[in-house]
Amino acid sequence: MDSRIRNYRVKHDLHDSESEALTAIISSMSQTSSPPLIDSFGRVHTSLRLSVTDRCNIRCFYCMPEKGAEFVPKDHILSFEEIYRLARLLVEEGGVRDIRITGGEPLVRQQIPRLIEMLAGIELLEDLSLTTNGMLLAEHAQALHAAGLQRLNISLDTLNKEVFEKIARRDGLERTLQGIDAAIKCGFKSIKLNTLAIKGVTEPEVAELVRYALERDVMLRFIEFMPLDTDRAWQQDQVFTGDQLLVTLQKEFDSVVPLSRPEPSQPAEEFQVEHGRVGIIRSITAPFCEACNRIRITADGAVRNCLFATSEAPLRGLIRAGASDEDLMSAIRGCIAGKSKAHGIDQDGFQPPDRPMYAIGG
Repeated sequence: MDSRIRNYRVKHDLHDSESEALTAIISSMSQTSSPPLIDSFGRVHTSLRLSVTDRCNIRCFYCMPEKGAEFVPKDHILSFEEIYRLARLLVEEGGVRDIRITGGEPLVRQQIPRLIEMLAGIELLEDLSLTTNGMLLAEHAQALHAAGLQRLNISLDTLNKEVFEKIARRDGLERTLQGIDAAIKCGFKSIKLNTLAIKGVTEPEVAELVRYALERDVMLRFIEFMPLDTDRAWQQDQVFTGDQLLVTLQKEFDSVVPLSRPEPSQPAEEFQVEHGRVGIIRSITAPFCEACNRIRITADGAVRNCLFATSEAPLRGLIRAGASDEDLMSAIRGCIAGKSKAHGIDQDGFQPPDRPMYAIGG
């Protein structure tokens, strides 16, 4: 076993279930001829967030400007063939085992089911999912499922039309709700609803959103509000924290029981609430950086080792200049090797990334 992995297990005093999960990851690596993607802190990277566009059909204040959003020129966006090449390399040579398609809004990318089918055909890939705002899901859900998409994460911050328009700065709640119901009918392996926890904005609807998810037998996850907005207006006191969420849940529901975390890299703490589960992702107050297993590739072909990274490794130019697979993997490994210990939001002098969320990939 790589000494960095051994040290990681000892340093973080992993529980039996967590050690078993890490052992399974290492075992799966033996199916590749190359070493896994490990940073200087011993973290093994098996999860890829793959953005296919920086464009979106709404303008949520926590992600994009209301007007004047700057997008990458279309000829700078990776083609499906270029995306597939990088994905295949990372799976076959780097040990990546799950891929999540992101954006922008990935469903605005033309012929996205074709890309899903291409990626689903990568033999060693174990999980393929997609994050969406749901507005185009009613018309795409069946084709995505048929193409091989296994799981969906759907953003749902509110059930109130006026609040939706305040957040998204566009109309669209009804289309999102229709998209959720259409996806449920398709029989995806998993559907999760994601809600940003923002004081005074999504805070009043916590119980209503949980009941909405419970009625549909899908999991709702609350995510602490992060500094990724283009307007740079984020303030720490806007975060509706995980502790505050728990207090609200305990007031509204008879039983809120914490569940074990099956994998150390899982971002959400899960709770049994009535007949379903609710997740809380404490990205600000209790970040999970120590167990992070994620890397990101932007729509224009740059690899990033963290959502809050201040640098990235451009791959598009290498690909289009005829770089070999070995050259690409070397650039990717170099980027991962430079990953910071943590995102540093709670540290003095923290600076958000130069790229806004929509340009990085959710």
